[in-house]
Amino acid sequence: MAKQRCLGVGFLVFSLCLFQCNMITFAILDPLDFLALQSIRKALHDLPGSNFFASWDFTSDPCNFAGVYCDSDKVISLNLGDPRAGSPGLTGRVDAAIGKLSALAEFSIVPGRVYGPLPQSISQLKNLRFLAISRNFISGGIPATLGHLRNLRTLDLSYNQLAGEIPRSIGTLPELTNLILCHNHISGSVPQFLSQSLTRLDLKHNSLTGSLAPSSLPPSLQYLSLAWNKLSGSVDRALNRLDQLNYLDLSLNQFTGSIPGRIFTFPITNLQLQRNQFTGSVEPVDQVTIPTVDLSFNSFSGRISPLFSTVQNLYLNNNRFTGEVPASFVDRLLAASIQILYLQHNFLTGIQINPTADIPLSSSLCLQYNCMVPPVHTPCPFRSGKQITRPTSQCNEWKGFHPP
Repeated sequence: MAKQRCLGVGFLVFSLCLFQCNMITFAILDPLDFLALQSIRKALHDLPGSNFFASWDFTSDPCNFAGVYCDSDKVISLNLGDPRAGSPGLTGRVDAAIGKLSALAEFSIVPGRVYGPLPQSISQLKNLRFLAISRNFISGGIPATLGHLRNLRTLDLSYNQLAGEIPRSIGTLPELTNLILCHNHISGSVPQFLSQSLTRLDLKHNSLTGSLAPSSLPPSLQYLSLAWNKLSGSVDRALNRLDQLNYLDLSLNQFTGSIPGRIFTFPITNLQLQRNQFTGSVEPVDQVTIPTVDLSFNSFSGRISPLFSTVQNLYLNNNRFTGEVPASFVDRLLAASIQILYLQHNFLTGIQINPTADIPLSSSLCLQYNCMVPPVHTPCPFRSGKQITRPTSQCNEWKGFHPP
């Protein structure tokens, strides 16, 4: 009997210890954060082939879950989904409970099939510095309340189904460094950005309209892509301020006017201005050291500057350039220093090159459809058409409007 009582007391003590240990386990994380993680988990699911949520067993410490990082009893970072390239992502919605993680500084979801709107409650995360939900199916508008996140540095909502305008409040974020909203259905104009630390602005493949105000883009920008939109107007004054740029893509818009000559002195590695409505002459102020310059499919005119002869890949085709091709181009072409020189569909009248000259196999030259018979015949892009020379009537008409 005494032995049974002893066993009973021992079992009671063991049970009490187990209960207390479990209480300690659950007490590791703040109760509000614990409940928020449960709600977030219920709203999201692994796509076939993914087992990201396998470790999310709420009988254990959530701070040990995959993608959950804690500081003391609060969740400070939530990275949902397996980040390895090519791994399946998640599906479902972002639950509004995300706004309960009051200490959250970083929130990301890997590419997958997460759909629905971005919860307004994200704007409650006053400590949030990094928000990235790209390559999913997030829809609706960008909440204007994201402007409340005064510590936000990176906002990446690229490759989604977002529509509506970019809220003006986003432009007021004082710490914003990276804004990536490309490949959505965003409309309206480009807002003014006040952050003096903004280095990357990627808004390509949207439906943006209107013009760029001279002060809308901060001089801190290093990467700017506004390609594949419907933007218009002059960019001369706006670009003149951006002398820190190392990448610039304004292609496939409706920009007009001239481009500043000093843009070619910026530390740019890739300059994409093709398929706009730019006009006027192109006059660099110094030898151009940008590896790739694409000014094709515009209405630039005048003579081609010899300062472009140091460009490795130069696209000047489908413009209104006149006169002879500078001799410095020929020298560098034959030395294989120029890899691509596309001059087709202009009003050029000659190039001083020996018809028997051997163009290096590593170089591509196209002179088709100008006011001359090309002295050398080299393969041109298929879209250049079959006509070798521009009709004499067009050349005479252009010469009448633009006397030498």
